[in-house]
Amino acid sequence: MRALAAALLLAAAAAARAAEFLSVGENAAVLYDAPSREAKPLYVVSRRYPLEVIVNLEAWVKVRDHAGALSWIERKLLIQQRMVVVNAPAAEVRTRPENEAPLVFTAVQNVALELLGAAPGGWLRVRHPDGANGYLRANLVWGT
Repeated sequence: MRALAAALLLAAAAAARAAEFLSVGENAAVLYDAPSREAKPLYVVSRRYPLEVIVNLEAWVKVRDHAGALSWIERKLLIQQRMVVVNAPAAEVRTRPENEAPLVFTAVQNVALELLGAAPGGWLRVRHPDGANGYLRANLVWGT
């Protein structure tokens, strides 16, 4: 019985751990298949692109992108700025966290938006690279 309780506590603690996200701070960054510049380059991602941290090493970070692909990036290329990527064909950003609120802008799929915070009811406050900001539904983006 104690073993079961301990296992449940460990599972709950793991589930409670929030995912860590970092963003690319350079104009472009290469993602590799191993933690080395000698490894095979897989992708190039642009500035502000969010990545989920999977493993931290001293100079390298294993990450997951919005498509679920795993790769490695040099730690020095990442910044703390929180970004999200639109994963729906379009995401309407509104003045308030309400479906009926006036539209500020519509972000298209794969656009990176700065995450400013969460709002009640499954909404996020975001900012477009041009400075416009507002609220969108959290289920329309990846990176939270």
